[in-house]
Amino acid sequence: MAELGFSSVDIAALAGLLAAGPGSRQDDDDDEGEERVSSLNRLGPGDIGPAKKEPKTSATVKPNSSKDIWDEDEVPIGPQYDDTPDHRLQPEYEVLFKQKVGTEDIFLGMGRKDSSSACCEDMLIKVKLPGSRSADITVDVHDTFLDVRTDTYKLGLHLPHAVHSKEGHARFVSDTQTLELTLPMRREFDFINFS
Repeated sequence: MAELGFSSVDIAALAGLLAAGPGSRQDDDDDEGEERVSSLNRLGPGDIGPAKKEPKTSATVKPNSSKDIWDEDEVPIGPQYDDTPDHRLQPEYEVLFKQKVGTEDIFLGMGRKDSSSACCEDMLIKVKLPGSRSADITVDVHDTFLDVRTDTYKLGLHLPHAVHSKEGHARFVSDTQTLELTLPMRREFDFINFS
């Protein structure tokens, strides 16, 4: 039985094939003593698997009929409030979830609703603003960010779920000096939970 092994000539030929790589030619009679680098030394973890497509870097320009400098989509919502130094106090607040239930949900258990927050339609945000009047409060609601400001207090709150910012309503309870915001939530699978 013949012993399997590689001679130094076979190993050099194999190294030459690996160093050449696909699509390039190299002379077989190259005896100049140049160092040959294996193609395995040039591979990294990103080279494993199928080739990845490069992302397109060409910017698409939207025709804009107004004289705005940028679109609303290009401006991030929220971080600009957190970056500005402000010495106003952050008020106490709580985020609650509300759901609309009927007699079929409570007494008969025939509805599809349960007590989880997945079955809630609205988000109720209570912000305590002691010493404030309703005329002093500025509220700005975005889909994922809430900004409440007075002369004394400032609250920048990233909401746990996206909301319909144009459909909510607010009221100021003067007895407890609390601002109550009710915002309808907009979630991906609400069409399943509320059908």
